[in-house]
Amino acid sequence: MTTYKAEYEKWLNSPSLSEDEWKELDAIRGDEKEIESRFFAPLEFGTAGLRGTMKLGLHHMNVHVIRHATQAFANVVAREGEEAKRKGVVIARDCRLNGDAYAREAACIMAANGIHVRIFDDLRPTPELSFAVRYYQTTAGINITASHNPKEYNGYKVYWSDGAQLPPHHAAAIAAEMERIDIFTGFETMDFEEGKKAGLIEIIGEETDEAYLNKVLGEAIDHDVVARNADKLEIVYTPFHGAGHRLVPEALKRLGIKHLTPEPQQMVIDGNFPTVVSPNPENPEGFYLAVDLAKKVGSNLIIGTDPDSDRVGVMVRDTNGEFVTITGNQMGVLLLDYVIGARNRTGTMPANPAALKTIVTTEMAREICRRNGIYMEDTFTGFKFMAEKIAQFEAEGSHNYIFAYEESYGYMMGDYVRDKDAVTASMMIAEMAAYYCDRGMTLLDALKELYAKYGNFAEKTLNLVMPGLDGLNKMKHVMGVLRENPPESVAGISVSRVRDYQSGQVSVPKLGAVEQTHIKGSNVLYFELSDGSSFIIRPSGTEPKIKVYLLVKDESQEKCHEKIARYAEYAETLKEL
Repeated sequence: MTTYKAEYEKWLNSPSLSEDEWKELDAIRGDEKEIESRFFAPLEFGTAGLRGTMKLGLHHMNVHVIRHATQAFANVVAREGEEAKRKGVVIARDCRLNGDAYAREAACIMAANGIHVRIFDDLRPTPELSFAVRYYQTTAGINITASHNPKEYNGYKVYWSDGAQLPPHHAAAIAAEMERIDIFTGFETMDFEEGKKAGLIEIIGEETDEAYLNKVLGEAIDHDVVARNADKLEIVYTPFHGAGHRLVPEALKRLGIKHLTPEPQQMVIDGNFPTVVSPNPENPEGFYLAVDLAKKVGSNLIIGTDPDSDRVGVMVRDTNGEFVTITGNQMGVLLLDYVIGARNRTGTMPANPAALKTIVTTEMAREICRRNGIYMEDTFTGFKFMAEKIAQFEAEGSHNYIFAYEESYGYMMGDYVRDKDAVTASMMIAEMAAYYCDRGMTLLDALKELYAKYGNFAEKTLNLVMPGLDGLNKMKHVMGVLRENPPESVAGISVSRVRDYQSGQVSVPKLGAVEQTHIKGSNVLYFELSDGSSFIIRPSGTEPKIKVYLLVKDESQEKCHEKIARYAEYAETLKEL
């Protein structure tokens, strides 16, 4: 087994390094902790691909890791046969630093392996990459993005022919290839311009945008309600310096929104994200410029999309004139209820309608579906699992999905994408805002109406950050302790059942295993509490942290938030296990 020191020396002595790269590695000579953190292991290639900070080393994102992963991916595509190579791949990127260089490197390696490449002429939203894979019927897709992570990160997302992120067996095949081939000498490449001349690399752009936008606009349900309220609906939009900057405003404009004010500083494309600490629409502090602008122009609604425009966050003005966040769970139930109501009003509800959510997403969605006669099913976290379920519905002819979402600000509609889509979601949020504007209501008013109708639910997601190599070991330790010795109570409330989604076992304290979960194979522990609350724990697949999800229900929002506070305090003690 190669040690991290040997790997470091291999890199340091490789003729593949540029002078600047050699200097970067030479500068850490003698810093054992830094060398170990960079070379202790490769970045793990999973169904979401790769993600990490941009540094030189085996465990970080850099051009050598990009080449290595792409050659491995090319081998997997080539094994599918000549037709798969002809259908080729689509490559996209967002605004991240080095994104253009990484995307072109990937294109050159795919082309050198005889695989046809379509590469976007500039940054594009992640959902458009998913769309392009389906639209052009390619074998696969690559997206250079780290989604909502801080500026130090970049990533390599991989897609298969259905437009969803890779199924596990293909991810495993790529990981196996990466183990087999040498990172510096095991790849084939060619000049980008030569690839274009040879017809192996094709630039795509505006024509794909138009095809995608036509599909997005096709999801609009009630154009009349937008037209009636277009003069009084003011919306502020921020793309957080990223890929939503063109298509989100264009989709809203084509929907019929007349008064859309983009935040000018954050409309500037910049992978350094100069106006925010983290370009994550889950974090309200990033909206400060948009809030100032909204107050200036008299808007009650702010929409923000993350750098690759697959997640969308919303802030709404409250009765005190201040802007408050609509959480991902809350926006999900608002959109779900709106889509059901609008389709029923317009006579466009399909037969056997269904909705999808993840196991860590609010149970309020299930209550909405139950009351409205909509089938609902849970999946694991990640839209690839929702895509699998939708494909199953289609194959069986059993259900027609109308909406899918997860609590982390991701929403999906339509048959043209198989990933979360902030362009379509932004348009639907605008349409929904117009509907409630027609009734003299904001989205906050609408949320209160839903609580009155369906019951009071509340949710909170906590991030127990555990950075570095020590953090990875700590995460494994915490999950191991909780799995082997599950708590009998959480914050004084007894645990009634434990679902271990890794094994699929459902157990009851003092009785043992009683049944199986409907899905299994994911490192998630789900504690059902005697007061009807849920306390759910899973390690993040892309960041060094354990995520804790609190789902509660009670007779009032006040009592819900009291429960959340108690369970959140308990969650913090898990760091001490």
